[in-house]
Amino acid sequence: MDVIEFKNVTKTFGEGIHATDVLKEINLSVQEGEFLVLLGFSGTGKTTLINLMAGLERPSRGEVTFRGKTIEGPGPERGVIFQNYSLMPWLTVQGNVALAVQTVFPKMPKAEREAKVAHYIRMVGLAHAAARRPAELSGGMRQRVNVARALAMNPEVLLLDEPLSALDALTRANLGDEIEQIWNEDKKTCVLITNDVDEAILLADRIIPLNPDGTLGEEVRVSLPRPRDRSAMNHDETFKALRAQVTNYLMDVGIEAKVEGTRLLPDVTPIHGMPAAVAKAQEGLIEERFLDFSQLHKIYPTPKGPLSVVEDFNLKVDKGEFISLIGHSGCGKSTVLTMAAGLNDISKGAIKLDGRHVEGADPERAVVFQSPSLFPWLTAKENVAVGVDKVYPGANRAERQDIVEYYLERVGLGESMDKPATELSNGMKQRVGIARAFALSPKLLLLDEPFGMLDSLTRWELQEVLMEVWSRTKVTAICVTHDVDEAILLADRVVMMTNGPQATIGRIVDVDLPRPRTRKALLEHPDYYLYREQVLSFLEEYEHGATGKSAGATAPGKTVKPGETAKKEAA
Repeated sequence: MDVIEFKNVTKTFGEGIHATDVLKEINLSVQEGEFLVLLGFSGTGKTTLINLMAGLERPSRGEVTFRGKTIEGPGPERGVIFQNYSLMPWLTVQGNVALAVQTVFPKMPKAEREAKVAHYIRMVGLAHAAARRPAELSGGMRQRVNVARALAMNPEVLLLDEPLSALDALTRANLGDEIEQIWNEDKKTCVLITNDVDEAILLADRIIPLNPDGTLGEEVRVSLPRPRDRSAMNHDETFKALRAQVTNYLMDVGIEAKVEGTRLLPDVTPIHGMPAAVAKAQEGLIEERFLDFSQLHKIYPTPKGPLSVVEDFNLKVDKGEFISLIGHSGCGKSTVLTMAAGLNDISKGAIKLDGRHVEGADPERAVVFQSPSLFPWLTAKENVAVGVDKVYPGANRAERQDIVEYYLERVGLGESMDKPATELSNGMKQRVGIARAFALSPKLLLLDEPFGMLDSLTRWELQEVLMEVWSRTKVTAICVTHDVDEAILLADRVVMMTNGPQATIGRIVDVDLPRPRTRKALLEHPDYYLYREQVLSFLEEYEHGATGKSAGATAPGKTVKPGETAKKEAA
């Protein structure tokens, strides 16, 4: 039986020549008890679609019905969980859930209402935090309150609008598993909007992609048996085939070639370079130990005494090598990166780049952060030019302008380089950050979760842009990431860190996959899922907070290859 139905629905925003059809001629039936996932990316009308189901918006043409009746507005039979938490900051966890229950069930006896509230707080694992206020909760815990509040209203349909997208990878995975378990127990009808392919496959009975033009894409049925274990899926051929099918479809409809190439890069030398005597002494050696982390420690003073965040971090990186640095939140990845950038003092040990100790910030080490930190009053071109003017003092104005425009074209901003930063989307701003970093001709490129704030399709697109530009420069690079697929896609080696404090290198995986790499080609390579298994198994080993001192770990710096099982050694 159909619970929600769309009949030739079009939703238009704006009027006259400014009118834009966000959704076009949508025909969709949501069936009783199913878990439907609508998979789409920024600008495809995902939130508009869920708002029409919730009754928060009305269609411009066509009709949306609930159990055969036209949806005129919001109703308690349709519970909505949004990406943001919208909790009352002055109320406790118990108070926030109780407010929702009291609103929907005003005549329910107090004892029954309290029992209902307590039941759903327990269901999402927050019984221990029932008396805390939102400010005392982590992002994942606040979203659990959101889930408990929606469930306590006893809706017939649960509408989830990217409820996990603001969470870190581990919290997202755990909460996704809990949502599936709740759905399985209550057999509610669920509609989830997401931009994560793995999340869609793990949760859905049916996946429907949204196309960039506002139409629905090809429906995909997911017949994998439940419960679906994330680790087991890595070995499941049906999962792999579905993953490739959905990913390829989204890339085909969503990513267009945006890289232009009308300008040539001028042959000019950046100002950073080692003294001639030092360069001569390093001849024949510097290629192999171009970047050298030696006995690196980071220790912070605390009221309870020194806290060792990173210790005995040892890594030798060859010139032109691309390293991915991965591990759970708080393991010290960004700490290592900021020490390499010269933005964070080294407590013990040393970092050498091109034969010289890293001391303080220098444009020879370019950093791309999660937020690109542009000057909002400058254009894209002016933001890139700020660094270029300092690094190429010997170049004339035309040559410096050619450098700026060359890299902006490479990242697909040839038509937008004169726009001020305030008019650029988040993805475009991050393109400027990447162009700015490459334009400095750095000896070392440091990327700190550069795509972490972007939706999946934009992230995929910028990963391809990054690889394309990197393949031309072969700059030595380190990228901090939470994303297993991103780590493998980009890297020559994936370096995995144990949990902090006292975090160190737990395992290293050599990624012997052909370059240039594309996401499509990677999914079809016979070794890809073997590399993925190596990284996933390490992250699972440390998932529940074990540190390098308390968990079995591969010897620090141990390198493993596909198909090789890393042996656990007693610490």
